[in-house]
Amino acid sequence: MILGSVLNPINSTIISVALIPIARALGAPPSQTAWLVSALYLATSLGQPVVGRLIDIFGPRRLFLLSTGLVGVAGVVGTLAPDLGVLILARVLLGFGTCAGYPAAMALVRSEAKRTGRDSPGGVLTALAVANQTIAVVGPLLGGLLIAVGGWRATFALNVPLAVAAVLLGLLRLPKSPPAADGERQRGGLVARLDLPGMGLFAAMLTSLLLILMDLHLHNWYLAVIAAGLGAAFGVRELRAATPFIDLRVLGGNTPLLATYGRALVAYVVAYSFLYGFSQWTEEGYGLSPFHAGLVQIPMFLLAIGASIVSGRRRGVRGKLLVGAAGQIVACLVMLTLTGSSPLWTLLLVALIFGVPQGLNNLALQNSVYFQADPERTASSAGLLRTFAYVGSMVASSATAVSFGQRADTGGMHELAWVMLAAGVLYLLLTVFDRTLGRVSAADTRSAK
Repeated sequence: MILGSVLNPINSTIISVALIPIARALGAPPSQTAWLVSALYLATSLGQPVVGRLIDIFGPRRLFLLSTGLVGVAGVVGTLAPDLGVLILARVLLGFGTCAGYPAAMALVRSEAKRTGRDSPGGVLTALAVANQTIAVVGPLLGGLLIAVGGWRATFALNVPLAVAAVLLGLLRLPKSPPAADGERQRGGLVARLDLPGMGLFAAMLTSLLLILMDLHLHNWYLAVIAAGLGAAFGVRELRAATPFIDLRVLGGNTPLLATYGRALVAYVVAYSFLYGFSQWTEEGYGLSPFHAGLVQIPMFLLAIGASIVSGRRRGVRGKLLVGAAGQIVACLVMLTLTGSSPLWTLLLVALIFGVPQGLNNLALQNSVYFQADPERTASSAGLLRTFAYVGSMVASSATAVSFGQRADTGGMHELAWVMLAAGVLYLLLTVFDRTLGRVSAADTRSAK
């Protein structure tokens, strides 16, 4: 469960220090290398709910093995990529390959709770959050080391042994046929249960949205019209489908879950703007090497691990979300004071402050979905959480590309910090005015008894 769920975050964090070396090697500006970020998250945004739905139907084993095997293929393609286009393709493959780990883990937690009659997943959910934070600690530093030893291609080659290890463990440990999956197979045909038209409309809608975000100009107005039309068609399809890909009727009646998805989107705008934008600025605007840029981010992830461990022992999510929101806002304000001549300790201070929301928000959002989602759609609901998060990451990638343009300088970093601050304030408002969060705390308390 843990190894599968960390394949995505390790690829997210490693690429953060590899963007500038890739740009220099291939002669591409930040506005183009931003596609290396967005391509992965577009693929994962599409793949998470699709694979999550398949896991709900067939169980985690088969989907986990197929998707994780694709991670190894993506590693080979990225290692041998001759140009930026092929490298973007490798990131797309990585996105689809890593999208099974997290939904599979959440489905296994739910099925084990059902098997044992003990719905007390706090420790396991905390372990998943801490594992993701730990990998995030290793990612930038490991990326810097790999680049120093073998160049940026080594950051792609790393996926091959990781995929082999994950597939072998999956073969040995994952259950072959969960009882819930058997019952689901008896209902209707495969095509009807998968809702392929709904999936296609969802994919087209997200792709149009990404194209808008990656090139924010008035001359692309037609893309907004297309995205709106596709969104309307998707809504009509899902409301009429007997077994919809995303059950909008249930989702529409689940206001707490919708609020959680909204918080995830804006939280990840802040988190990934910092992860990618700040890393590029520390290398190109401040003058650090990829290895030292990775070192600068270590305080953030170390504090995030500590925050996850400590807060994971406490019931409820509202307090975690409020403290996380405050941490985001304070960190963005400090970013606005940084310049190319700022002392190094101020960079470390910003990273340290960002560790608080990094640790608290992820855990609180994950726990919220577990208790708010329909138990029969745990995996797909968890996948949809990641979809909203990755839409946030695409917004962050777009904001980074627009802010930096041809060079990651201090002025661009300040523009990005204002975008992050706006998202952080919106996150705080979504938390303060959400009165349903108390129900999550009550459900969490009951499950522990």
